[in-house]
Amino acid sequence: MRFFWILAALLATLPTAAAAVDRAAVESRFQAWLDEVIWAEARAEGVSPAVFKAAFDGVTLDWSLPGLVPPGSRPEIPKKQRQSEFGSPERYFRESVVDAIVIQGRRAAERNARTLARVAERTGVPGRIVIAIWGRESSYGNASIPYDVFRVLGTKSFMSSRAGYFRGELVAALKIAEAGHASGRQLRSSWAGALGQPQFMPTSFLAYAADGDGDGRADIWNSEADVIASIANYLKENGWVPGRDWGFEVR
Repeated sequence: MRFFWILAALLATLPTAAAAVDRAAVESRFQAWLDEVIWAEARAEGVSPAVFKAAFDGVTLDWSLPGLVPPGSRPEIPKKQRQSEFGSPERYFRESVVDAIVIQGRRAAERNARTLARVAERTGVPGRIVIAIWGRESSYGNASIPYDVFRVLGTKSFMSSRAGYFRGELVAALKIAEAGHASGRQLRSSWAGALGQPQFMPTSFLAYAADGDGDGRADIWNSEADVIASIANYLKENGWVPGRDWGFEVR
Protein backbone atom coordinates (compact mmCIF):
# COMPACT_ATOMS: atom_id res chain seq x y z
CA MET A 1 0.00 0.00 0.00
CA ARG A 2 2.86 2.33 0.84
CA PHE A 3 4.21 1.87 -2.70
CA PHE A 4 1.01 3.26 -4.16
CA TRP A 5 1.12 6.27 -1.84
CA ILE A 6 4.68 7.01 -2.97
CA LEU A 7 3.71 6.57 -6.63
CA ALA A 8 0.72 8.90 -6.22
CA ALA A 9 2.94 11.52 -4.58
CA LEU A 10 5.46 11.31 -7.42
CA LEU A 11 2.76 11.61 -10.07
CA ALA A 12 1.37 14.67 -8.34
CA THR A 13 4.74 16.41 -8.76
CA LEU A 14 4.90 15.83 -12.51
CA PRO A 15 4.32 18.94 -14.67
CA THR A 16 1.09 19.20 -16.62
CA ALA A 17 1.16 18.72 -20.39
CA ALA A 18 0.90 22.48 -20.98
CA ALA A 19 3.80 23.15 -18.61
CA ALA A 20 6.11 20.35 -19.81
CA VAL A 21 6.58 21.51 -23.38
CA ASP A 22 8.99 24.07 -24.81
CA ARG A 23 6.61 27.00 -24.98
CA ALA A 24 8.87 29.18 -27.10
CA ALA A 25 9.07 26.45 -29.73
CA VAL A 26 5.33 25.91 -29.66
CA GLU A 27 4.71 29.67 -30.03
CA SER A 28 6.95 29.70 -33.08
CA ARG A 29 5.05 26.79 -34.62
CA PHE A 30 1.78 28.57 -33.85
CA GLN A 31 2.82 31.71 -35.74
CA ALA A 32 3.93 29.66 -38.75
CA TRP A 33 0.66 27.71 -38.66
CA LEU A 34 -1.35 30.92 -38.66
CA ASP A 35 0.58 32.33 -41.63
CA GLU A 36 0.49 29.15 -43.69
CA VAL A 37 -2.59 27.12 -42.80
CA ILE A 38 -5.16 29.54 -41.38
CA TRP A 39 -4.35 32.31 -43.83
CA ALA A 40 -4.91 29.93 -46.75
CA GLU A 41 -8.32 28.92 -45.37
CA ALA A 42 -9.30 32.50 -44.54
CA ARG A 43 -8.28 33.81 -47.97
CA ALA A 44 -10.37 31.10 -49.62
CA GLU A 45 -13.36 32.40 -47.60
CA GLY A 46 -12.86 35.99 -48.79
CA VAL A 47 -10.91 37.38 -45.84
CA SER A 48 -8.58 40.23 -46.86
CA PRO A 49 -4.89 40.46 -45.88
CA ALA A 50 -5.60 43.65 -43.89
CA VAL A 51 -8.31 42.04 -41.76
CA PHE A 52 -6.20 38.92 -41.18
CA LYS A 53 -3.18 40.96 -40.14
CA ALA A 54 -5.23 43.13 -37.77
CA ALA A 55 -6.83 40.07 -36.19
CA PHE A 56 -3.55 38.37 -35.30
CA ASP A 57 -1.23 41.34 -34.77
CA GLY A 58 0.57 40.60 -31.51
CA VAL A 59 -1.57 37.54 -30.74
CA THR A 60 0.12 34.75 -28.82
CA LEU A 61 -1.14 31.46 -27.39
CA ASP A 62 -3.26 31.67 -24.24
CA TRP A 63 -1.85 28.89 -22.06
CA SER A 64 -4.46 29.47 -19.34
CA LEU A 65 -7.34 28.03 -21.37
CA PRO A 66 -8.73 24.58 -20.48
CA GLY A 67 -8.49 21.48 -22.66
CA LEU A 68 -5.16 22.31 -24.31
CA VAL A 69 -3.09 19.60 -25.97
CA PRO A 70 0.30 21.11 -26.87
CA PRO A 71 2.18 19.43 -29.73
CA GLY A 72 3.98 16.34 -28.49
CA SER A 73 1.85 15.93 -25.36
CA ARG A 74 -1.08 13.75 -24.44
CA PRO A 75 -4.55 15.09 -23.65
CA GLU A 76 -5.13 15.72 -19.97
CA ILE A 77 -8.25 14.62 -18.12
CA PRO A 78 -10.02 17.89 -17.34
CA LYS A 79 -10.22 18.68 -13.64
CA LYS A 80 -13.72 20.09 -13.94
CA GLN A 81 -16.13 21.58 -16.43
CA ARG A 82 -15.91 25.37 -16.34
CA GLN A 83 -19.37 26.13 -17.71
CA SER A 84 -21.85 27.13 -15.00
CA GLU A 85 -24.54 24.92 -16.50
CA PHE A 86 -22.46 21.85 -15.60
CA GLY A 87 -22.03 22.87 -11.99
CA SER A 88 -24.41 22.76 -9.06
CA PRO A 89 -27.98 23.78 -10.03
CA GLU A 90 -28.24 25.42 -6.62
CA ARG A 91 -25.47 27.87 -7.51
CA TYR A 92 -26.70 28.43 -11.05
CA PHE A 93 -30.26 29.18 -9.95
CA ARG A 94 -29.66 30.55 -6.47
CA GLU A 95 -32.32 33.00 -5.38
CA SER A 96 -30.11 36.08 -5.11
CA VAL A 97 -28.86 35.65 -8.69
CA VAL A 98 -32.34 35.03 -10.11
CA ASP A 99 -33.79 38.00 -8.20
CA ALA A 100 -31.09 40.31 -9.56
CA ILE A 101 -31.70 39.10 -13.12
CA VAL A 102 -35.46 39.62 -12.71
CA ILE A 103 -34.99 43.22 -11.57
CA GLN A 104 -32.64 43.97 -14.45
CA GLY A 105 -34.89 42.08 -16.85
CA ARG A 106 -37.92 44.20 -16.04
CA ARG A 107 -35.92 47.33 -16.72
CA ALA A 108 -34.57 45.89 -19.98
CA ALA A 109 -38.08 44.89 -21.06
CA GLU A 110 -39.44 48.36 -20.36
CA ARG A 111 -36.51 50.03 -22.08
CA ASN A 112 -36.90 47.86 -25.19
CA ALA A 113 -40.69 47.39 -25.24
CA ARG A 114 -41.16 48.56 -28.82
CA THR A 115 -38.29 46.47 -30.16
CA LEU A 116 -39.51 43.38 -28.32
CA ALA A 117 -43.02 43.81 -29.70
CA ARG A 118 -41.77 44.32 -33.25
CA VAL A 119 -39.44 41.32 -33.09
CA ALA A 120 -42.16 39.12 -31.55
CA GLU A 121 -44.53 39.99 -34.38
CA ARG A 122 -41.91 39.12 -36.98
CA THR A 123 -40.53 35.91 -35.43
CA GLY A 124 -43.31 34.61 -33.20
CA VAL A 125 -40.94 34.51 -30.21
CA PRO A 126 -42.43 36.26 -27.14
CA GLY A 127 -40.44 39.12 -25.70
CA ARG A 128 -40.33 37.53 -22.24
CA ILE A 129 -38.47 34.53 -23.68
CA VAL A 130 -35.89 36.75 -25.35
CA ILE A 131 -35.47 38.79 -22.17
CA ALA A 132 -34.97 35.64 -20.06
CA ILE A 133 -32.28 34.23 -22.36
CA TRP A 134 -30.48 37.56 -22.62
CA GLY A 135 -30.37 37.84 -18.83
CA ARG A 136 -29.06 34.32 -18.33
CA GLU A 137 -26.38 34.59 -21.01
CA SER A 138 -24.80 37.92 -20.06
CA SER A 139 -26.93 39.64 -17.40
CA TYR A 140 -28.11 42.13 -20.05
CA GLY A 141 -24.57 42.98 -21.08
CA ASN A 142 -23.29 43.50 -17.54
CA ALA A 143 -21.27 40.28 -17.42
CA SER A 144 -17.58 40.53 -18.22
CA ILE A 145 -16.68 39.34 -21.74
CA PRO A 146 -12.93 39.90 -21.52
CA TYR A 147 -11.24 37.66 -24.09
CA ASP A 148 -9.86 38.44 -27.53
CA VAL A 149 -11.74 35.97 -29.74
CA PHE A 150 -8.80 35.52 -32.12
CA ARG A 151 -6.44 34.62 -29.30
CA VAL A 152 -8.96 32.20 -27.80
CA LEU A 153 -9.94 30.50 -31.04
CA GLY A 154 -6.41 30.61 -32.40
CA THR A 155 -5.15 28.80 -29.31
CA LYS A 156 -7.95 26.24 -29.30
CA SER A 157 -7.67 25.65 -33.05
CA PHE A 158 -3.96 24.99 -32.74
CA MET A 159 -3.83 22.85 -29.62
CA SER A 160 -7.05 21.70 -28.03
CA SER A 161 -8.91 18.43 -27.79
CA ARG A 162 -11.53 19.84 -30.22
CA ALA A 163 -9.15 21.59 -32.59
CA GLY A 164 -11.17 20.83 -35.73
CA TYR A 165 -14.33 22.40 -34.32
CA PHE A 166 -12.57 25.55 -33.15
CA ARG A 167 -10.75 25.92 -36.47
CA GLY A 168 -14.08 26.37 -38.22
CA GLU A 169 -15.10 28.89 -35.58
CA LEU A 170 -11.84 30.79 -36.05
CA VAL A 171 -12.39 31.22 -39.79
CA ALA A 172 -15.99 32.27 -39.07
CA ALA A 173 -14.72 34.96 -36.67
CA LEU A 174 -12.44 36.30 -39.40
CA LYS A 175 -15.42 36.46 -41.76
CA ILE A 176 -17.35 38.48 -39.15
CA ALA A 177 -14.51 40.99 -38.99
CA GLU A 178 -14.30 41.09 -42.79
CA ALA A 179 -18.04 41.85 -43.02
CA GLY A 180 -17.56 44.85 -40.74
CA HIS A 181 -19.93 43.84 -37.95
CA ALA A 182 -17.11 44.69 -35.54
CA SER A 183 -13.42 45.41 -35.91
CA GLY A 184 -10.92 42.78 -34.88
CA ARG A 185 -10.16 44.03 -31.36
CA GLN A 186 -13.86 44.68 -30.65
CA LEU A 187 -14.65 40.99 -31.08
CA ARG A 188 -14.72 40.15 -27.39
CA SER A 189 -15.63 36.64 -26.33
CA SER A 190 -15.84 34.18 -23.47
CA TRP A 191 -12.98 31.77 -22.74
CA ALA A 192 -14.66 29.35 -25.18
CA GLY A 193 -15.00 31.88 -28.01
CA ALA A 194 -18.69 32.78 -27.54
CA LEU A 195 -19.38 36.31 -28.73
CA GLY A 196 -21.25 39.26 -27.31
CA GLN A 197 -24.29 39.58 -25.10
CA PRO A 198 -26.19 36.53 -26.46
CA GLN A 199 -22.98 34.45 -26.42
CA PHE A 200 -23.10 33.21 -30.02
CA MET A 201 -20.27 31.11 -31.38
CA PRO A 202 -18.99 32.72 -34.61
CA THR A 203 -20.74 30.22 -36.90
CA SER A 204 -24.01 30.91 -35.06
CA PHE A 205 -23.41 34.62 -35.48
CA LEU A 206 -23.04 34.22 -39.24
CA ALA A 207 -26.19 32.10 -39.39
CA TYR A 208 -28.50 33.93 -36.99
CA ALA A 209 -27.28 37.39 -35.93
CA ALA A 210 -29.75 40.08 -37.00
CA ASP A 211 -29.80 43.84 -37.44
CA GLY A 212 -32.44 45.13 -35.04
CA ASP A 213 -31.76 48.85 -35.21
CA GLY A 214 -31.52 49.26 -38.99
CA ASP A 215 -27.89 50.42 -39.22
CA GLY A 216 -26.85 47.56 -41.51
CA ARG A 217 -24.76 45.72 -38.90
CA ALA A 218 -25.47 43.02 -36.31
CA ASP A 219 -23.71 44.47 -33.28
CA ILE A 220 -24.37 41.95 -30.49
CA TRP A 221 -21.80 43.65 -28.26
CA ASN A 222 -23.29 47.13 -27.99
CA SER A 223 -26.75 47.31 -29.62
CA GLU A 224 -29.61 46.07 -27.45
CA ALA A 225 -31.92 46.04 -30.47
CA ASP A 226 -29.48 43.79 -32.34
CA VAL A 227 -29.14 41.48 -29.33
CA ILE A 228 -32.92 41.10 -29.08
CA ALA A 229 -33.38 40.53 -32.80
CA SER A 230 -30.54 38.00 -32.88
CA ILE A 231 -31.83 35.89 -29.98
CA ALA A 232 -35.33 35.80 -31.45
CA ASN A 233 -34.03 34.94 -34.91
CA TYR A 234 -31.91 32.12 -33.48
CA LEU A 235 -34.96 30.58 -31.81
CA LYS A 236 -37.17 31.08 -34.85
CA GLU A 237 -34.66 29.42 -37.19
CA ASN A 238 -34.18 26.52 -34.78
CA GLY A 239 -37.82 25.50 -34.60
CA TRP A 240 -39.61 27.85 -32.20
CA VAL A 241 -43.36 27.21 -32.47
CA PRO A 242 -45.39 30.46 -32.28
CA GLY A 243 -48.01 30.34 -29.56
CA ARG A 244 -46.14 27.77 -27.49
CA ASP A 245 -44.67 28.88 -24.18
CA TRP A 246 -41.30 27.91 -22.71
CA GLY A 247 -42.67 24.55 -21.50
CA PHE A 248 -45.64 22.29 -22.00
CA GLU A 249 -46.99 19.08 -20.55
CA VAL A 250 -46.24 15.84 -22.37
CA ARG A 251 -48.32 12.72 -21.81
